[in-house]
Amino acid sequence: MTLAGRFVRLEPLSLDHVPALWPAGNEPEIWTYMPYATIDSPDKMRAWVEEMLRRQAKGNDLPFAIVDIASGQAGGATRYMTIERTHRSLEIGGTWLGKAFRGTAANTESKYLLLRHAFEVLSCVRVQFRTDLRNERSQRALERLGAVREAVLRKYTIMPDGYQRSSVFYSVIDDEWPAVKARLEEMLAKY
Repeated sequence: MTLAGRFVRLEPLSLDHVPALWPAGNEPEIWTYMPYATIDSPDKMRAWVEEMLRRQAKGNDLPFAIVDIASGQAGGATRYMTIERTHRSLEIGGTWLGKAFRGTAANTESKYLLLRHAFEVLSCVRVQFRTDLRNERSQRALERLGAVREAVLRKYTIMPDGYQRSSVFYSVIDDEWPAVKARLEEMLAKY
């Protein structure tokens, strides 16, 4: 399944995306708050994509490459994860963008496409997000789109370097989706 907007297209992640994702992801700061080791070589990017595809095969994750429609260039990735079909909930996470994509409509439209599909096609009642407590930029972005901060889970994840990361959880529920949708559409109209 591909989700397309005006600025980006979310394509099912594949090994074909590795050559484009490697240069975009070759920035140590991208991986600072991610629970993966720094991706600092084409082989590590390939291994990361292979890991995302393994998770997809287990049925808990659905990863996408974020592709700029104008250039056709993949500049990042995102995914559905923690998919709970019985409870009609999932998480949007693992999102990263290369420098050329940051500050553009890419992140906003990616979140819009994923949220719209989750609520309007998959009939989710809850979509959650989590971010490192230290990642204030990510927290501001989630708040800007209208997600509600719910909790801080302390020492939730042990990072590759051994750091015990506390995670901030946010969510959007189905009752809030119409207002969040309008807010995102208003934000996207400004680009």
